[in-house]
Amino acid sequence: MWVKICGITNEEDALLAVALGADALGFNFAPGSPRQVKRDTVGEILHRLPPGIITVGVFRDERQERVVELVNTLGLSGAQLHGREPLSDVRWIRRRVPFLIQGFAADDPALAAVGNGPVDIVLIDAHEPGSGMVFDWALADAVPPGVRVLLAGGLHQGNVGQAIRRVRPWGVDVATGVETTPGSGRKDPRKLRSFITAAREAGAELAGDPWVPDPDAAPYDWMDDGD
Repeated sequence: MWVKICGITNEEDALLAVALGADALGFNFAPGSPRQVKRDTVGEILHRLPPGIITVGVFRDERQERVVELVNTLGLSGAQLHGREPLSDVRWIRRRVPFLIQGFAADDPALAAVGNGPVDIVLIDAHEPGSGMVFDWALADAVPPGVRVLLAGGLHQGNVGQAIRRVRPWGVDVATGVETTPGSGRKDPRKLRSFITAAREAGAELAGDPWVPDPDAAPYDWMDDGD
């Protein structure tokens, strides 16, 4: 079970999440988010992380050029799109970053067609991402077989095991559920430990997809101006 801790805002929380066994960290660049971070802060954090940790830049309706530039100049492992980006932009970005996650609301009809898209991982979230609200997990059944699902939306230490057993996702993503208080941008060590442990235990019961993003992978040519 791949575990991503999102909404990292400081070095202390990043190192704590890694020490407790997180596979990936998410850094939110979306304006207006209580967890928004500046590129300089992310750059400083990345220099302190051990090798092999997946790092993801999270964007919402950002210009495609800026997504690619931030991912590659900072040395992030990949990008996560969480807005209403047109398919042409998604394809353009995917050709220029090592891997790509795209977020969808659980009730989005587009989920039925994600198997034909260019992304590596499909994130399923509540209607209001980052709200900490749980959605009806049965909605995840709309995703076609064979798609790597990253489950988000109101997960916490008390329900992540149940969610994994119901949805059988490739991975889980959490922000609000491991914060000291919702929206604080600060992680609670006890919640982090309990969440990761519960996710691992539930994941051990499933036969999973062994693929994981390669943090050392390079995009084909992110400076390429062609189509």
